[in-house]
Parts: sequence; C-alpha cells; structure tokens
Amino acid sequence: MSEDLSLLPAPDASQSLSHHLGRASAKVVGFLEAGLQGAANTERAYTSDLKSYVTFCEQHGFVAVPADVDTLTEYVAYLASEKIEPAPRGSRGKKKGQQPLTGPHALATIKRHLAAIRKAHQLAGHRLPATLDALNIVMEGIARTLGKRQEQAQAFTVEELKQAIRRIDLETSAGLRDRALLLLGFAGAFRRSELVDLNIEQLEFTERALLVHLAKSKTNQYGAVEDKAIFYAPNADYCPVRCLRAWLKLLDRTTGPLFVKIPRARPGQMAAPSDKRLSDISINKLVQKRLGPDYSAHSLRVSFVTVAVLNGQSHKAIKNQTKQKTDAMIERYTQLNNVVSYNAAQSLGL
Repeated sequence: MSEDLSLLPAPDASQSLSHHLGRASAKVVGFLEAGLQGAANTERAYTSDLKSYVTFCEQHGFVAVPADVDTLTEYVAYLASEKIEPAPRGSRGKKKGQQPLTGPHALATIKRHLAAIRKAHQLAGHRLPATLDALNIVMEGIARTLGKRQEQAQAFTVEELKQAIRRIDLETSAGLRDRALLLLGFAGAFRRSELVDLNIEQLEFTERALLVHLAKSKTNQYGAVEDKAIFYAPNADYCPVRCLRAWLKLLDRTTGPLFVKIPRARPGQMAAPSDKRLSDISINKLVQKRLGPDYSAHSLRVSFVTVAVLNGQSHKAIKNQTKQKTDAMIERYTQLNNVVSYNAAQSLGL
C-alpha cells in the first residue's frame, strides 16, 4: 500500500508517517509496514479505489487527504448513484477526467472504498474525522436504497462440475491443469488468491488424503500454518488427488508455483508448462471457460459450502475446510434461496 501515497497530496511533514519512519529503527519500520499490509487482492482493489477517489476529489474541488465529512459523504453518495456509460468499442479510451464507473456500486464495494481511504489516511499519518455521524447516516440510507444483500457468486452442482470435467480435452496440457484446478479448488473450498499462491512444496500426500499447508490467507494474516485436507474420490476421473498427481507428473518438478501459464505448442504436440503463475484474473477466466459465463472463481468456494450444507455437514466441519471464522459467513455463502426446492413446508406430513 505504500505506493498509494503517490496518488495523494503530500501531508504536512511533521504529521506524515514517513517523518516518523525516518526516525524509527529498521525493525520498527519492518513491523509497521507488515501491519499495514493485507491480502494481495485487497491491496490491488484499494489501489484502484484510491484512484477513483482522488479523481473525484480533483473534479469536485475537494481535498483528498486529510478528508472532511462533507468530502466522504459526497463521495459515497456519488458511488451509490452515479452512472457513466462505458466507452464505445473501438474508441481510444475514455474522455479526459471520465471515471470507469458503471454504478450504482454494491454496498460492499462502497465500504471497501471507505476502507481504502482509511488506509491511505493511516499511511499519510492522518486520522479520519472523529465525528462521522453524518457519514454513518448516509451509509445507512445507501444500505436501505441498494439493499443489504450482497451479490454472490453463482453456485454449481456436483453434476454440473462433472459434466464440465467430461468436456475437457485431457490430451492437452491446459486440460490436465484445468481439471486439477477445478477439482482442487472445489474440494478444498479455495479462494482464487490461494490457488494463485500455491507452491508444490505446500503439498503433502498421505495415505488418507492430500494435505495442503497454507501459510497465509485472507482470514489468516499472521502466517500461522493452516491445513486443508483433500480426500480421494471413488471415481478416478473426478478425484482431486489423482488428477492433481497427473498434473504434477506433467510439471515434472518438486518446487515452484503449482498452477502456471501454458504457452502455445505446435499442432500435435503437448505444450510444456511455463514457470509463470496464473493470475487471479486468469483463474476467473478459466472457471468461466470450463463451467460457463454465469460462474466465477469464487463459485468454487460458494459451491463447496452449498453442497456441504445440503449433505448435512455441520458448520464446524465446513469451517475446518473453508477457514471461515463465523457461522454467519457460511449462511451468506450458502445458496438455498429457491423457495420451492429448499423449503421445510414440503416435509410437514400433510
């Protein structure tokens, strides 16, 4: 996040964080920077959010940092209501000053923008205004207007996943990789950031299951190792452990990134995998290619939770795999909203 400071007006030197860092020991600086870091996906989102915020302030004559309550309320109201049509195809970009908004933005996105602004103030040595009653009231109004229900990735069924696996051409490197990624991502309830960061040396094959050792995740920012257990399936075609072994055999190495990009190969030849990791965007496109445009990488995780709940698994058992901290998150992830398919009224015995 330190690079985000370049987006913002320089604060008074006596108040800036950099001023204090200049007097701190190397150890203090290291711990302070670690404390301000977060998940890679979150930091990328914050960078984008701050660009939007600074552009808004420049266009409307507001001071970005330190911000006052009026600036913040105007900005969140803008995010909740502004609509700008995307540039037509073939154009050379947006008009000068035009922001890439297609609002109204989701409530969760607006809250993330505020979190990015708060983080920028921390880095610049400022606090947000102590009295934020007006902002809280505006946010409550936005929540009532937009609705508090967050958009959720679409869940697929196990049969839909199997159908997608059957359609994959396993005579190609990409086919072997994609099959392994889909099955592992679903069986392990992985976030796409976790799949991106996985290294081969984090895998431990045992007689009962594959153990995946995660050193860090979105909900585990302190580096305590967490394990996910991936179990063998009766049918080898859909077994995440056996399919992952087939991909590892093609990789032919014991260290480095697990899921990598694959260059083009000559017709009739199997392409040799590169050593460059897939990006989170690439994984999202991979899921949509194999499962359909209605799904996303997050569908792997949402589908695990939904299927597990339907199979009668306890919240504790589900959290052992997802590493979620609360039951509320499981309720939000579970997609059992079909009033006909999932309703206790059909089991009344009438």
